[in-house]
Amino acid sequence: MSSRPAQDEIGYVVKQLQQELRAHMDRALGTHDMTMSSYAALAVLVDDDELSNAELARRCFVTPQTMHRIVGELESAGLVARHPDPDHGRIRRTRLTDDGRARVADCRPDVDLVQDRMLSDLSSPETAQLGDFLARCLAALRDD
Repeated sequence: MSSRPAQDEIGYVVKQLQQELRAHMDRALGTHDMTMSSYAALAVLVDDDELSNAELARRCFVTPQTMHRIVGELESAGLVARHPDPDHGRIRRTRLTDDGRARVADCRPDVDLVQDRMLSDLSSPETAQLGDFLARCLAALRDD
């Protein structure tokens, strides 16, 4: 156990950053009637359409049950559509609708503003370095 106070631990700072980023994102996305979780699902579908609920949940870091609720809300809002997987009758695939694509495009400037604010005290090389450092930390933990 380290003798440093908890607030000096890297993991503690990373968690604080995650919570602060989430709060800022939820406020920014709230002006679009979105949450970070619903925006994340739509943004993932922009890059990789036709995902199952389980695949979408993994990519958004939520449980399948939570994603089922999120997708249901997005479907009710007309932002996604679901259809049966042609190869697996029990699996339903989710895809963006045109309205869903438009909503992501509408939200993107506000998402970028939050991220830009978070990185505002870093230079471009420092930002790139931070991304590299965090990716390497993630890879080290995933190597188990």
